Amino acid sequence: MKKPLVYFLCTGNSCRSQMAHGWLHAIAGDKYEVQSAGLEAHGLNPRAVAVMKEAGVDISHHTSDVIDPEILERADYIITLCGHANDHCPVVRNEKAERWHWGFDDPAKATGSEEEIMTQFRIVRDAIQARMEHFAKEEK
Repeated sequence: MKKPLVYFLCTGNSCRSQMAHGWLHAIAGDKYEVQSAGLEAHGLNPRAVAVMKEAGVDISHHTSDVIDPEILERADYIITLCGHANDHCPVVRNEKAERWHWGFDDPAKATGSEEEIMTQFRIVRDAIQARMEHFAKEEK
């Protein structure tokens, strides 16, 4: 049986969509096919990789990708994680997809010392983890 496809979208596919991708794959990869992409490809943020590794999820092998129209059309769930991506997501002709917006603050915009910045990454990581756990439990 085909697993439902969850497509996480963000502006640059560098932080939030990567964390969501990593978490859902780790939590419910047996139930879902998980992909992520951005309006642009900004590269994988090393701080996102580091905080996910702290939590036991390796996203270091992920790539930062631009939205693929074919994946967008196949998706069962299209979930934007930042307002910019929600506002600028391409027109989706995929009638079957459920489309949701779950906004999270952009940790890449955090300022301060390295520890203060990493704290913001951890806060967003943990919020995304909680949302993915809820999604995996609620969706069938």
